[in-house]
Amino acid sequence: MLDKQYDAKAYEDAIYDLWEKAGAFKADANSDKPPFTISMPPPNATGTLHLGHAVMLALEDIMIRHRRMKGYETLYLPGTDHAAIATESVVIKKVKEEEGIPNPRSLGREKLVEKIAHFVEKSQGTIRSQVRKMGTSCDWSREGYTMDPALNRCVNETFKKMYNDGLIYRAERVINWDVALQTTLADDEVEHVEREGVLYTFEYLTAEQTGGEPILVSTSRPETKLGDAALAVNPDDKRYQHLIGKDFEVQWPSGQTIRVTVIADHEVDAEFGSGVVGITPFHSKIDYDMWLRHRDDITAEPIHVIDEQGKITKNIKGFEGLSVFKAREKFVEELRESGRLKEEKKYAQQISISYRSKKPVEPLPKLQWFVDVNKKVVDWKGQKMSLKEVMLEVVKSKDVTILPDRFEKIYFHWIENLQDWCISRQIWWGHRIPVWHNNEEVYVGNQAPEGEGWTQDEDTLDTWFSSATWTWSTLLDPEKATDPSLSLEEIFKQSPDYQKFHSTQVLETGYDIIFFWVARMILVTTYMTGSVPFETVYLHGLIRTRDGSKMSKSKPETCIDPLEVIEQYGADALRMSMVVGNGPGNDTRLYDEKIKGYRNFTNKLWNASRFVLGIFEEKGITEAPELDLENLSDADEWILGKLNKVVVETDNSLMEYKIGEAGQLLYDFVWNDFCDWYLELSKGDKQNLAVLHHVLKNILTLLHPIMPFVTEQIWSQLPGVDGMLIRADFPTPLEGEFEGGAVELMIEMVSSIRSMRSENKIEAAQKIPVTIYGGSIVENVERNKEDIIRLARISELTLHASGEKMPGAAADVVSGVEIYIPLEGLVDTEKEKERLEKEIANLKKYIAGLSGKLSNENFVKNAPEAVVVGEKEKLAEAEEKLGKMEEQIKNL
Repeated sequence: MLDKQYDAKAYEDAIYDLWEKAGAFKADANSDKPPFTISMPPPNATGTLHLGHAVMLALEDIMIRHRRMKGYETLYLPGTDHAAIATESVVIKKVKEEEGIPNPRSLGREKLVEKIAHFVEKSQGTIRSQVRKMGTSCDWSREGYTMDPALNRCVNETFKKMYNDGLIYRAERVINWDVALQTTLADDEVEHVEREGVLYTFEYLTAEQTGGEPILVSTSRPETKLGDAALAVNPDDKRYQHLIGKDFEVQWPSGQTIRVTVIADHEVDAEFGSGVVGITPFHSKIDYDMWLRHRDDITAEPIHVIDEQGKITKNIKGFEGLSVFKAREKFVEELRESGRLKEEKKYAQQISISYRSKKPVEPLPKLQWFVDVNKKVVDWKGQKMSLKEVMLEVVKSKDVTILPDRFEKIYFHWIENLQDWCISRQIWWGHRIPVWHNNEEVYVGNQAPEGEGWTQDEDTLDTWFSSATWTWSTLLDPEKATDPSLSLEEIFKQSPDYQKFHSTQVLETGYDIIFFWVARMILVTTYMTGSVPFETVYLHGLIRTRDGSKMSKSKPETCIDPLEVIEQYGADALRMSMVVGNGPGNDTRLYDEKIKGYRNFTNKLWNASRFVLGIFEEKGITEAPELDLENLSDADEWILGKLNKVVVETDNSLMEYKIGEAGQLLYDFVWNDFCDWYLELSKGDKQNLAVLHHVLKNILTLLHPIMPFVTEQIWSQLPGVDGMLIRADFPTPLEGEFEGGAVELMIEMVSSIRSMRSENKIEAAQKIPVTIYGGSIVENVERNKEDIIRLARISELTLHASGEKMPGAAADVVSGVEIYIPLEGLVDTEKEKERLEKEIANLKKYIAGLSGKLSNENFVKNAPEAVVVGEKEKLAEAEEKLGKMEEQIKNL
């Protein structure tokens, strides 16, 4: 028998341990069942579980458990990510603080990498145990890690193949430099935030130099003008036609002299500022590209103005060693004193910051490794395509489906504008670039070449380069993957997991990393394996606060720790609260009361199951009673019909990844149909033990993918079931039609009577007289008369086919049935009328205020959309309430 109360802490760890020891999560590569595979997006090996992980794990586990119960051979492959930049930053900080070493890199590469690896090894256990807390049924025997030797082989093979195909090249380009972390960043690792900036306008060329008006230039970064190589104008701007192609010597107040050529380029906005922009090739990607286009026309060579530390270089005399901001202050002050500064204007400026350090990014010229996304060397469906074209084609052809499909437009826009991918990073932790140099010679491979004088490239690969191989590299036989005598094609053929489980079926991840990871996985996997990495991309939204704000570490009060929630309310309540009513791509709000509500649902299920199991125990039921479909009450027919419908709809919803819909269907069926109505109708001699058993058994199996712990515990006490619930089959509907109309009508009538009692302030415990005119369906009403009397707390029920309308009575009509509650003696009509009139007067004032606000065009135009929608909802609710009160006045 179940305990009186459900205590999640008392059961969840033990149940998970039971599943794991029984091998319930293990996949069989030799199975004949159709495969269903999800590769878990690997959390940082040194991280802790946060809500983003929690919603991801919940959704993935629901998909896996459902398909497992449907008869698929499921593989849910877990793992962790070495998280190069993040992990190295953490360890460097730790070494500084705990070991007192101001520059941890002074330890040397080998020793620092050893410390990082040791730190990761100690930390991995934390994230593993936290993933288990969510109830995640992943195959731990196949756990991957992005720094595993097998994965390193795959990363090196990918680099080597791309290099040999001419897709990877090394060049000096202006890249995104993270000054704080001292490494490059890919374009999609740069965030753009709006901050207040100053637009400085100053005299660049004098009237004497131009032979007419002086040339003014506007910029938010005047310090970079010290390294300009050109001035650019729009070729259609008539003001500057006479200057195009001319060279000018510019002397700044500090004595620094530069030489600039005036060039014409259609990229210049003639309407911005003076229509003239200074071109600093080495400190702006736009300027660099423009310099490349006009390189032959520009006299001066570009100058390095800012170094890797964010300081001014020795090339700029009088400013060397200054920070960017100090140099800006100094230069602006010199311009001001010389009279050349004409305007300083504050404006909203877009600033590029690092997604990791959150510090400003400096565009700097550096020798880096890149992946060419435009070269047509990839064999795909009988054509030679570029990586970019393949990435577009697989989504357009629906080889990869993105849910929700509105994100396809965003994906296409991003891919169409994709530039070559900078894959080298100036850190030590990660996959070292498999390139060796010997003077001018270059060797690319898995191992160092033979001979003297070879040194390996110092840089490591972008983390996304290695994690882009995740869906297939983790499925290779680890021994064969590290055997240098085997080619990658041979390893593919000799790896049963790869043959069975790739391509995977679903990638579930947050919509905020569609470009970081999703696109990279498609790029690398299609290129290396000739197949897509996954068939469906399910993008979940952000978890937000009660008022819709983004949870932020800078505001700890807005954050919810999933581990604390699990400790307090249980994993099942957390899983339900994150998925019910929520669809792919939509942000969802999470707050304490919402989670408590699903904890209450867990308790409701527990108590209802305890009630049913108590009946079985009392009746001595030890095996599953056999259903007799020929002898069913109206209530039995109704609940079996409802169950059939919810089985089909839940299965369809889960198959179509409409998990939020499935959760809502089950919540409504369990709470309303089963607990509130069927159990109430199954009192005393009306109990059909076989139907009770059948419905409870199906509820547990239906709910199991979403609420695995509580359902498994109840299942263990259910008579006549074999084995664990995790291995049970997903329900199928009973054959036949079930008539539930009479009970549906009875429920509507009881609900109506309860509603009228509440509206007229009649005590819930007080029994009342009721008159019902049943019309043509009076016999259906008669059949359930006793239940209506009991559930609606009726002292006397008068039932006729028809009759006169009753004055002074609360009245309602449901499905053609008239219901009257005589109010005389139950309600002080005069006092009630007086109360209602006051409330109506106040409500009309409230409605007038809302209507006035919504008829104000300025309010509707300027207020946030959510606020306007909220006000409209308030108005609709108030108007509905007014209508009901006016009807009550009439009844009185």
